[in-house]
Amino acid sequence: MATKIRLQRHGRSKRPYYYIVVADSRARRDGRFIDRIGDYNPLTVPATINIDFDKAFDWVMKGAEPSDTCARILSYKGVLYKKHLARGVRKGAMTEVEMEAKMQEWIAAKEKTVEAHIETVAQTRAAKKAVSLAEETKKKEDYAKKLEEAAKPAEEVAEVTEEATDVPEAEVVVETPEAEAAVEAPAEEAATPEVTAETPAE
Repeated sequence: MATKIRLQRHGRSKRPYYYIVVADSRARRDGRFIDRIGDYNPLTVPATINIDFDKAFDWVMKGAEPSDTCARILSYKGVLYKKHLARGVRKGAMTEVEMEAKMQEWIAAKEKTVEAHIETVAQTRAAKKAVSLAEETKKKEDYAKKLEEAAKPAEEVAEVTEEATDVPEAEVVVETPEAEAAVEAPAEEAATPEVTAETPAE
């Protein structure tokens, strides 16, 4: 029976997470499996990987073939590196004590790399957030300026209308043809009685 280490999908649509399982190569992807050795969530940064190191190492040494993704996961967690060191022990190139020492050195270096990556991701996110916040603040300021500029003409029109209404009524002179005729008519009437008064004297 060909045994494989592969992922078994779970989770809802577009929000997947996976079990890392040991299964028969002829079984369906989400079907029966022999052993579950961990889980994998690719949506976090960095990806969350929980794996039983000893189980995974034991299955790898028994000949279980990992899929491409699982091979990268096992390499990331150091399982395949320990398999490489174990072959060296079998061939007599090193002792088990030396193997464990090298494994601890590798784990320490890997942890530093992961921490540096997490810090870099956090700094990048903070920088993006600061830029987006500055852009949003600028948009709000520009919008406030536009509102102020739009309110200025309305205020000027209101001031002009107030000045027009403040003009006294006595100063307002209405000149129309009818008014001019009414003003000239009494002058003509006053002139005619003087002429009639002089006629009897002749």
